[in-house]
Amino acid sequence: MKAVKQDIIRITISLVLIITGVILENVIQDIQSWILIIVYGLAFLIGGYKKAKDGIIETIENKALNVETLMILAAIGALILGDYKEGAILIFIFAVAGLLEEYATLKSEKTLTELLTLAPDKATIVIGNEEKEVLVKELKIDDVVMVRVGESVPVDGVIVRGETSLNESMITGEFTPVDKTIGDEVYAGTLNQVGMILVKVTKDASETVVNKIVDFVKDAQENKTKQEGFLERFERWYVYVVIGLAIILMLVPLLNYAGLNVWDWKTAFQRSIVVLVVGSPCALVASVTPAVLASLSNAAKQGVLIKGGPALEKIKDVDTVVFDKTGTMTEGMPYVETFTTYGVDKEYFLQNLVSIEKHSAHPLAISIIKHFNDVKTIEVETREVPGIGIEGIINGESWVVGRFEIEMCKKCHADINEYRNKGYTLVSVAKDNFMVGLVILKDKVRDNAKEVIDHLHQDKLEVVMLTGDNHQAAENLANELGIDHFRAGCMPLGKMEQVENLKADGRNVIMIGDGINDAPALAAADVGVAMGSATDVSLETADMVFMHNDLENVIQVRKLSKRLRNVIIQNVVFSVSVIALLLIFNIFGWVMLPIGVIAHEGSTILVILNSLRLLIVKK
Repeated sequence: MKAVKQDIIRITISLVLIITGVILENVIQDIQSWILIIVYGLAFLIGGYKKAKDGIIETIENKALNVETLMILAAIGALILGDYKEGAILIFIFAVAGLLEEYATLKSEKTLTELLTLAPDKATIVIGNEEKEVLVKELKIDDVVMVRVGESVPVDGVIVRGETSLNESMITGEFTPVDKTIGDEVYAGTLNQVGMILVKVTKDASETVVNKIVDFVKDAQENKTKQEGFLERFERWYVYVVIGLAIILMLVPLLNYAGLNVWDWKTAFQRSIVVLVVGSPCALVASVTPAVLASLSNAAKQGVLIKGGPALEKIKDVDTVVFDKTGTMTEGMPYVETFTTYGVDKEYFLQNLVSIEKHSAHPLAISIIKHFNDVKTIEVETREVPGIGIEGIINGESWVVGRFEIEMCKKCHADINEYRNKGYTLVSVAKDNFMVGLVILKDKVRDNAKEVIDHLHQDKLEVVMLTGDNHQAAENLANELGIDHFRAGCMPLGKMEQVENLKADGRNVIMIGDGINDAPALAAADVGVAMGSATDVSLETADMVFMHNDLENVIQVRKLSKRLRNVIIQNVVFSVSVIALLLIFNIFGWVMLPIGVIAHEGSTILVILNSLRLLIVKK
C-alpha cells in the first residue's frame, strides 16, 4: 500500500504540471517553447518513471518487449513530433490505469492476505512452575504453553488446564465465541477471550491450520487460469506485431517514389505513433487477472478458500456433484437421541455410564457426556481398549461400554437390529458381561442439506452420495434428502474408484468431503472440495475449502464461476473491439493522438472497473 501512495503522489505532481503547462499555453502569448518542454517533460518523467522502470526491468528479465515498451516509444514519438502535451497526457493516463490495476489487485488480495499474519511469533512455555517466552518455531510436540486472556493461541493443541471462550472467526468464519474446556482442541491464531488456559502442543508449528491456510493462499495467488497464461504469452509476441505495424506505416511514404500519392513523412510518423498507443493490448491483458483475483476475494469473504483461478474456472462446467455422507451431508458428531435399559434402574445406569465415559476421549463418549452433563458422577477405575471401548470397575462390578463380546436378551437383539436398520449409531453397555443398556445416537443432517440438493437438481446436476456406512443407513439418508444415487460401504479407495468411473463416463465431477478418508476421491475429482472441519488434510488435497461447513457454498461458487466467465468475455470482447476500431480509424486519419490516448487508456480503466464488480457478494 505504501508503493500505491507513492504512485499517487507522482501521478498528482504529473497532473499539476500538465495543468500548469495548459494554463501557460493559453494565458501567455508567444510563450517560449523551451518552457513548455520543461514543464511537460517533467510531467512526462515524473508520471512515467515507475511504469518505465518496471517495463525496462521486466524486458531485461524476460528478454522480451512488453506493453510498457510500447507506451514509452509512443510518448517519445509524441515528443519528437512536438506534441509535448499529448505525450505527457499519454504517460499520465497510462500511469493512472496502472495505478488502478495495482489498486484492484491489492483490493482483491486483501481478504486472502489478511490470513497470513494470524498466529503470533512468540509463546509462553510452562516448564514445572516456570514460565519462559520462546519463539513458536522452537516449540516441540507435548510442550505446554500458557495463553492469557486477550492473547492469540500460538499453536494447534489441546487444553490441559482451564476453561475459556475462543474467537475462531479467523479460522472458521463463525463470529460466535466457542466455549472450550479441558480436552478440547484449539487452533493457532484463535483469540482467547475469557480465561487463562494451558495448551499442550499437538502439532509442529509448520503443520498448524494457519500455516496450511498460508500455503493455500500462496497457491491461490500463484495458480493462473488458462486465459491468464495465454494472455501472458500473447502479449510477448503481440508487442512485436504492433511495433512492426507502426514501422510499416512509417515507411508508407516510400510509395510516393513509385508514383503513388500517399501520406507525407510527418503524417506517416504521426499515424505510426497512434498505432503504438491504440494497438497496445493494455485492456486485453487486464481483462482476466483482476477479474480472477476479485472472484477469489469474493469467495474468501463467503468463507470459501480457492486454490487459484483454475479451480474456480472449472466449477462452472461441473455436471455431477459427489457428496461424502458423514461430516459433509451430516455434522459428523452424533448426538444422543435416546437410551434404553434392560433390567436396571435408569438413574443407576446413567450414573455408571457417564462416570466411565468421562475417562474416554472417543467422539461418542464426548457426545454422551455432553448430553448427560447434569448426571452426578462417581470415581471409577477404567481401562480403555483401543478400537473396542472402555472398561470400568464400580463397587466390585465389571462394566463395559462399547463393542465388547457380551451376552444379551432377545429384546436387546431385536432393538439393535431395529435401530441399525434405521441408521442409528449404537453404544452397548454391559454389567458383568450382560447387556444392561443401549445408547442410541444419530448424526444430525446439516440444516440446509435438503435445500441445497433440491437446488442442484433444479440446476440439472446429478447428485451422488458416497459413504462407508451400511446400506440401510445410506438409503435412509438418501431418501430423506432426495438423492437419486448412492454407494454404501465405500472404503477410501472405493470412493476414488467411484469418482474415476464417473469421469470415465464423461462427467465433470466435483467431490465434497470432510476427512482423510476422502482425500483420494478429492484428488481424483475435477474439483475437490473439503469442509472446513477437515482442515488438516483438506488444505493439502482439495482445490477449495468451505471454511464455514456450509453446503450452500457449492451453489454460490458455481454462480461466482459463471459471473467470472461472463465478465472475462465482456472484457475481452470490449477491449479487442476498441483496439480494432481505433486501428481502422487511424488508417483513415480519424484518430488524433489525444483521442487515441483517451480511448485506449479509458478502455483499460473500464475493463478493470468491470472486473472489480466481482468483489460484490451476491446471495
